[in-house]
Amino acid sequence: MYSQGTKGLSRIKSRIQELISRADREICMEPDEFAFRRGWTVTRTGFGARRYRDPRFDQLKVGPRVPEEVS
Repeated sequence: MYSQGTKGLSRIKSRIQELISRADREICMEPDEFAFRRGWTVTRTGFGARRYRDPRFDQLKVGPRVPEEVS
């Protein structure tokens, strides 16, 4: 059985995590919306940190190799 103290501590911890998550979303709201409108992927890497990637980079192809001239 759990004591009331453990349940209360768990609730406090949960509330703090919720506030941190909300603050993180508020901080990054504008850049995230900018990225989503352009179809970029957004990866959360930490508090207030994101990695933005344009999926078109995955479609780039390397051109044919040009032989070097030897004189």
